Amino acid sequence: MADEAVRDGAAGAGRPSTPPGTAPTGPGTAPEGSASRAVQVVGWVFVVLAGLMVPWTVYLSVNLPRHHFASHYDLAWGGFDAAMLVSLAATAWSALRLHTTLPPLAAVTGTLLLTDAWFDVVMSPTAHERWVAIAMAVVVELPLAGVCLWLSVTGHQLVIRRLRRHWGRRPGLRPRS
Repeated sequence: MADEAVRDGAAGAGRPSTPPGTAPTGPGTAPEGSASRAVQVVGWVFVVLAGLMVPWTVYLSVNLPRHHFASHYDLAWGGFDAAMLVSLAATAWSALRLHTTLPPLAAVTGTLLLTDAWFDVVMSPTAHERWVAIAMAVVVELPLAGVCLWLSVTGHQLVIRRLRRHWGRRPGLRPRS
C-alpha cells in the first residue's frame, strides 16, 4: 500500500501509474539507457559480422575468376548512376532546406561516390581507361565524398541546433538530451 502511494505520488497528478514491476510505455517514456544499450548490442553484432567477413573476403579473393562476363553490365552501371543521381538530388534538396534528412542522405551519397570511384578504377579494361578513372576519382569523386562526409557531420549539428531553436519557441516541448 505504501508502495502504491509512493508510486502514485511520483507519477504526478493526471498521469497514470504503472503496475509494480513494469516499465512505463509510450512515447518519451523509455528508460534513458535502453536506446544506447540497443545501439551497443547492434555494435557487437556488427563486430561479429565484420570478423566473419575476413575469411569470406579472403576466400572470394582467392577463388573468384580473374575475368568474368556480365550479361547486364550496362544495366548495372546505368542503374547505379541513376541511384547516384537521385541521391545527389535528394542531398542537394535536403542541404538547401537544412532538412533533418541531410545527414543520412549525405552519408549515402558519399558512400555511392566512393563505391563508384573504386569500381571505375578496378574494372577499367585498359591502362588508358584506368588512368582516366583514377583522375576522375582524385579530382571529382573522392573530394565530393569528402564534402558529403562534411555535410553529414556538419548537417547533423545544424539540424540539431535548428530543432532546438524551434523547440525553444514552443512551450511544453523540449528535446531529450
